[in-house]
Amino acid sequence: MLGACAGAPAPVASGGTTGSAEPVSVDNCGTTVTVGAPPDRLVTLNQGATEVALALGLQSRMAGTAYLDDSVPEKWKAAYDSVPVLSKEYPTKEKLLAARPDFLYASYSSAFTDKVAGSREELRGQGIPSYLSPFGCSDKSQVPPPTWQSMWGELNDVAKVFGVPERAAAIQRQQEQQLARFTAAAAGKDLKVLWFDSDTKTPYVGSGHGGPQLVLDAVGARNVFADLPGAWQNVSWEKVVAADPDAIVLADADWDTAQSKIDYLQGDPVLSRLTAVQRKAFVVVPFSESTPGVLLADGAARVSEGLGKLRQGS
Repeated sequence: MLGACAGAPAPVASGGTTGSAEPVSVDNCGTTVTVGAPPDRLVTLNQGATEVALALGLQSRMAGTAYLDDSVPEKWKAAYDSVPVLSKEYPTKEKLLAARPDFLYASYSSAFTDKVAGSREELRGQGIPSYLSPFGCSDKSQVPPPTWQSMWGELNDVAKVFGVPERAAAIQRQQEQQLARFTAAAAGKDLKVLWFDSDTKTPYVGSGHGGPQLVLDAVGARNVFADLPGAWQNVSWEKVVAADPDAIVLADADWDTAQSKIDYLQGDPVLSRLTAVQRKAFVVVPFSESTPGVLLADGAARVSEGLGKLRQGS
């Protein structure tokens, strides 16, 4: 299933634009972003923004990128390798401006601080418009509810700015078809699942209103912490033990690998007795496939496949 249908389509050739060259505007985090023509020196800050740009086939119009959480998927690797990497994490403001960007796109508001790019207002004064993922808005009242539609809304906003709306529409159609298949397969039916992101002291877990919940809903599984607010929460190990999940989804990131979490669970005298740990019922998902964005459908494919295999082996 994962190999057959996971993720957005590979980017098409990106030379030129297919949309209008007239000014366009999108509403973003309480402000209006306007471009007079599709930008051609985009810089992306954060992996989520980079992957949206690559999914839309914008690599030839990217002047730089920065800050990965894990590896870029193979389907976009060649495109990513063609883009200058400005920094492993956030670049300095000097290095960023040296790339001569005509548009900045970030996933998190931390990109628009004095230590990085500067405020969006400051950038606008320098003639550099910007877009911040709606899920990263500083004003939490501007953050949309975590739904597949709101993720596609971000994708469509960026495609509109860059004059390629038909590419976003094609990705959305494909992902809608994927989700319908995952729902029909219901690989997670009757399974209690813990989504373990990071932190072995007070585990950081997927709660009821974020990417993990969307994925688990799509595959028919029950999130053991679905009753908690927000997308992520720190909980106690005592609560994990009480929930005793049938399976554990593990986020894999450069800064906290899935294997390190497995080693901790298996090495702890209490946690090693959890049903999921005893059965080695682990599903590993790259961190970039666990947050709202163009790769979340890939995460759903990976979890659907993983839970399906665990069910077959039980």
